Amino acid sequence: MPLFVAFIFLAFLLLLCSFVTVKQGTIAVVTIFGKYRRLMRPGLSLRIPFIELVHSRVSIQNRSVELSFQAVTQDQANVYFKAMLLYSVLNHDEETVKNVAFKFVDQNNLMQALIRTIEGSIRAYVATQNQANVLAQRNEIVLHVKEQIDVVLETWGYHLQDLQLNDITFDDEIMRSMSRVVASNNLKAAAENEGQALLITKTKAAEADGNAIKIAAAAEREAAQLRGQGVALFRTEVAQGMAKSALEMENAKLDVSVILFTMWTESIKHFAENGQGNVIFLDGSSEGMNKTMKEMMALQMQTDNKAVNKAV
Repeated sequence: MPLFVAFIFLAFLLLLCSFVTVKQGTIAVVTIFGKYRRLMRPGLSLRIPFIELVHSRVSIQNRSVELSFQAVTQDQANVYFKAMLLYSVLNHDEETVKNVAFKFVDQNNLMQALIRTIEGSIRAYVATQNQANVLAQRNEIVLHVKEQIDVVLETWGYHLQDLQLNDITFDDEIMRSMSRVVASNNLKAAAENEGQALLITKTKAAEADGNAIKIAAAAEREAAQLRGQGVALFRTEVAQGMAKSALEMENAKLDVSVILFTMWTESIKHFAENGQGNVIFLDGSSEGMNKTMKEMMALQMQTDNKAVNKAV
């Protein structure tokens, strides 16, 4: 009886050891006496107890790791990087999973090789750049690393999903000098903008003054032209009136000099009424009238001659 119980217990133990549970997102690698045998997919699987052993469980999910390292630029500036690496198994094929399971001794060795390879690729690229170009070439660095690393990772059975350079910094002294450069450039740009604005203001003001002068000159020219036309029209009307009066007086057999005498007396009356207190000395005799009329006619002829010469 005890032997039967022991047999039942042994059979139950063997049955329990025959079942293996593989979690979702992982693949179990089975070996026999240390040699690769087969793969177990997620779910419940059977194995030969004590003969088939689960060598390792390979995760097919995405994995991430944070990196923090230093590089030196071409102009000997220290650059500090903080990056996030996202990677995964290349595919679910048997050869790929075998490569992942047996390429490295353990996961620590894989991570060490992966991190050092990425750091070396970034350092090699940064060493060809100046410090001023590093910050602006974040995407170029990521593309360079992917091109270099993807080939290496594929031989390990992995694929680089993404690489993000979260933080790129320099030494404190370099950061302060870069801040001063940025501040000075901003001041320079502000001064240039202010100079341009002042130049535009001055230019517009000069244009406005020039336009105002042109408008005033045009208005003055037009006003002078109108005044000249008015004077000429006045003279024409006076001449026509005097000619008509002289003709009528001649027909009436009267002396034409009466017209001049009448104009003379009207002028004296106008001076007296509109003189506003100013003293004007006039010779009221007929000789004075003749002298004054001759002088006015000579002055008018001189003015007309000057106008003709200026027009020519």
